[in-house]
Amino acid sequence: MNEEQQSWRLATLGVRAGQHRTGEREHAEPIFTTSSYVFSSAAEAAARFSGEQPGNIYSRFTNPTVRTFEERLAAMEGGERCVATASGMAAILATCLGLLQAGDEIVSSRSLFGSTVVLFNQYLGKLGIRTHYVPLADPAAWEAAITPRTRMLFLETPSNPLTELGDIAALAEIAHRHGCWLVVDNCFCTPILQRPLALGADIVIHSATKYIDGQGRCVGGAVVGSEEVVGGGVYGFLRTAGPSMSPFNAWVFLKGLETLAVRMAAHTQNAQRLAEWLERHPAVARVHYPGLPSHPQYDLARRQQQGPGGILSFEVHGGREAAWRVIDSTRMLSITANLGDARTTITHPATTTHGRLSPEEREAAGISEGLIRVAVGLEDIEDIQADLSRGLGEG
Repeated sequence: MNEEQQSWRLATLGVRAGQHRTGEREHAEPIFTTSSYVFSSAAEAAARFSGEQPGNIYSRFTNPTVRTFEERLAAMEGGERCVATASGMAAILATCLGLLQAGDEIVSSRSLFGSTVVLFNQYLGKLGIRTHYVPLADPAAWEAAITPRTRMLFLETPSNPLTELGDIAALAEIAHRHGCWLVVDNCFCTPILQRPLALGADIVIHSATKYIDGQGRCVGGAVVGSEEVVGGGVYGFLRTAGPSMSPFNAWVFLKGLETLAVRMAAHTQNAQRLAEWLERHPAVARVHYPGLPSHPQYDLARRQQQGPGGILSFEVHGGREAAWRVIDSTRMLSITANLGDARTTITHPATTTHGRLSPEEREAAGISEGLIRVAVGLEDIEDIQADLSRGLGEG
């Protein structure tokens, strides 16, 4: 990022950062759909492959469209380097396998996306990387779980689906005092609402599939941090193993970044109104949303985030039967586990996003049978409320 860009604000960075125009002087970013690149000589090829000369080599790890996306997202997160991946889960995998080895340990929040738990327990576990789980909101529990083998602290904040928060600054201090990396999944907030690196985190993870795309079109992920950490081990793993982002998907995500600031403001406004409405509804037992004063970490949300975001969950009286009735009664909302879409989505976490967890793991994570997650979209809020009223009753 050049000196002028360093003074740009987030909305401007989302539109302008990272673009490298070709000799054609195109206004929009082109899509470089090529697998390889031609060198002017054998000597140039050797210099590129050895790293002596910068430039494109092979699109598994060097592609101009992907690089533009990486540079733009890094600028928005305030990081030195970004590595784009094929999915959000690939971003977590690349981070862990690029930085950890057999015998290392992770301390993680219990409040995680179900696939992340499976990755940690089943796949990293059989490689000799052990994970200890602690309550997200209890810094003392995080510190108590750290051993001499701990190399990484990992959390989502807000968490999926209960929107629980971790104190990033407090956990960064703990992590660094013990010589560990702090890794924060920033999928729910994006850099528009939360910048973990500025609060002391070492690495930020994104599922670009969600708000960065914004319209449910493509799957992708990203890892942002320092040149030393992300540009070293994480990039090295991606270059070799190849869980890479395609140029077309990178181009779609670039278009998403251009409107991210205005979309996050609109998602947040709608979610706030929906949460307040649900909290008053007699069929609803509890609403989980950081924008409500009833949220246990409401004050932390106001300090740490620039807004509570577009995701909420709520519990209905009557368990799974009642929750499924609410979901099945909708006519406009999309019954899908994806989130961050312009269209409001609704799902039952206990049987979808967290369905691969054991009943004991779901109970420990607070995922009840009556819990419903709503990723609030950009439709008119009164239409969203009316659609949910079909299964909840008019109240």
